[in-house]
Amino acid sequence: MGERQRLRLNPPLDTAGIVLAAAFFSLSLTPSLLPRPWTLQGIIAGVLTATGYLVGVFAGALLRPAAARLPARWRAAWNRTGRRRVRRLVATFGCGLGAASLVLGVRAQQDIYVLMGLDPPERLNYLGVPLIAAALFLALLAAARALRIAARALGRLLGRWFPATAAQFAAGLGVGVLAVFLTDGILAEALLKGADRSFAAINTETAPGVTPPVAATLSGSPSSLVSWASLGLEGRAFAADAPAVGELSRFSGRPAVAPIRVYAGLDSAETTRERAALAVRELERTGAFGRRVLCVITTTGTGWVDPQAAAALEFMYGGDTALVSMQYSYLPSWLSFLVDRERAMTAGRELFDQVYARWSKLPAGHRPKLLVFGESLGAFGAESAFGGDRDLRERTDGALFVGPPDSSALWRRLVDGRDPGSREALPVYRDGETVRFANHPSDLNLPASPWNAPRVVYLQHPSDPIVWWTPRLVLTRPDWLEERRGADVLPWMRWYPFVTFWQITADLVFSLDAPPGHGHDYDGEVIAAWARIAPPDGWDDGRTAALTTLLAKRVAGSGAR
Repeated sequence: MGERQRLRLNPPLDTAGIVLAAAFFSLSLTPSLLPRPWTLQGIIAGVLTATGYLVGVFAGALLRPAAARLPARWRAAWNRTGRRRVRRLVATFGCGLGAASLVLGVRAQQDIYVLMGLDPPERLNYLGVPLIAAALFLALLAAARALRIAARALGRLLGRWFPATAAQFAAGLGVGVLAVFLTDGILAEALLKGADRSFAAINTETAPGVTPPVAATLSGSPSSLVSWASLGLEGRAFAADAPAVGELSRFSGRPAVAPIRVYAGLDSAETTRERAALAVRELERTGAFGRRVLCVITTTGTGWVDPQAAAALEFMYGGDTALVSMQYSYLPSWLSFLVDRERAMTAGRELFDQVYARWSKLPAGHRPKLLVFGESLGAFGAESAFGGDRDLRERTDGALFVGPPDSSALWRRLVDGRDPGSREALPVYRDGETVRFANHPSDLNLPASPWNAPRVVYLQHPSDPIVWWTPRLVLTRPDWLEERRGADVLPWMRWYPFVTFWQITADLVFSLDAPPGHGHDYDGEVIAAWARIAPPDGWDDGRTAALTTLLAKRVAGSGAR
C-alpha cells in the first residue's frame, strides 16, 4: 500500500502541463509596472509555473477524449516512441526558452529601474530565480497531488455505495471544498485574527517624537472632546503634526492663525456614526465652521493621513483652515481592502454627510470652502459619498482623490464614460469641465477648454498597481494595455492571461517603495493639485514650487511616510 501511494505521489509530469508551465515561467519574466527584486521574481515565477502546469493538465484532459478516437495504430505508435520523443523535445525546448527568457527578463528589469531613475540591480542575482521558482512549483505540485490522492481514496470508499462516476465527482468536490474551507476559512481566519491582534497593539503605540498637543485647535489637547489615548497611532501623528503659527507666518510673510485638526479614533466612540458625530462636535468646539477652508479627509486603512496633503492647505491659507478625519480600521490598506472595504465606504459617507449637514445650515455667504480628500483606500471611501460628478459639483467646492483602487465605483464610472479618443491611463471626461485626471500635475492643463469650479482631480500614475489591479486581469485585457503605454511604463509590456494578474499582484507589494512620481508615491504632486483645485487669491506657480520644497523638507525631517 505504501509503495502504491508513493507511486501516485510521484507519477510522471503531464506533457501538456510541462509545455504550459515552461511558457508561463518565461512569461513571468516579462516586465510589468514596477521593478521586481529577484526574490519576488522567483516567487512569481514559481506561482505562474504551477498555474501554467495546472492549465496544461486541464487542457490535456479536455483533449484526451478526442485523442482516444484516433486509429489504434496511431495511438500504439505514440505510446511506443512518440511520447518519449515529445517529452525530450519539450524538455530541451523548455530549458532553452527559460534560459533565453531569463536573460531578456533581467534586461527588462534593468530598463524599469533606469526608467524610474534607480540604479539597476546586479544581473547575477537573478540566477537564483529558477531555484526559487522550482522549489515553489514542486511544493505546490506536491500539495495538489496529495489532494488528488485524498480525493481518489474517498472516491473508492464512496464507490461501495454509489456509481463510480458519481462517487469520484462527489469525492473531488468534497476534498476541494474541504481544502478551501481549511485555507480560506480556518487558516485565513487564524491569520486574520493574528494580524488583527498585532495591528491593534500597534494602534496603541505612539510614534517617536510625537507628543500630545496643547493648542485648543487640535484634537487630543486638554480642551478637546477627544482624548489623546483614543486617537490611535496615526491619529496622534496627525494631530501633533500641525504646523506652528510661526512656520505658517514665515512662509506667507503675513500673520497666520493656528490651524484646526480634528480626528476621531476607533476608540473615541463605539460606532462609525458616533465617531462622525463626535468629529462634528469637535469642529464646532474649535470654531472650524468659521474658517476659510474646511476639508473632509477619509484615511487609509490604518488611519493614516498624507502629511503633505494636509499641510499644503494650511500653508496655502495661513492656517485659516480646518481638517477633519476619523479612523475606521487599524489594518493596512491592502488588508482593509479585503476585510474592511465596507467600513471605508461607510466612514467616507458618514463623515462627509454629517459635516455637510452642519455646514449647509450656515448662511450661503458665510460658509468655508468645503473640500474633500482621499488617498488609496481613502479615495475609495471618500468618493463613495457622491453619486456622480454632478453631486460633487453641488455639494463640494473641490475634491482631490489620489491613487484610487480600480474598485472605486465613481472613478470607474467616470473612466468608462471618458470622451472618445482619450486613454484609460489618462482619461478626459466631458472635456474636463469639472473632473480632470492627471498622471502628473502638468496634465491638469489639458484639455485647453475652461475648467469650471468646483474642480475635481484624480491623480493616478500609469505605474501605480493599486490603481490598475483587478481580478478581471486574470482573463481580460484592460484598455490601458491596449492603448499607448503611460510615460513610466515600458512600451513592450503586454497582457497575458493569468500572468499579468500575478505580476500586478506582486507589484502591489512594492508600490509604496517606488520613487516619487511613480508607483503609489504621490509626494509633492498633491500640493500642485490643491493649487489648481482651491488656490488662495494671488497664488501662482512660484508659490507652489516653494511650498513643494518646504513640505518635502518638513516631511523628511519628521520621518513621516
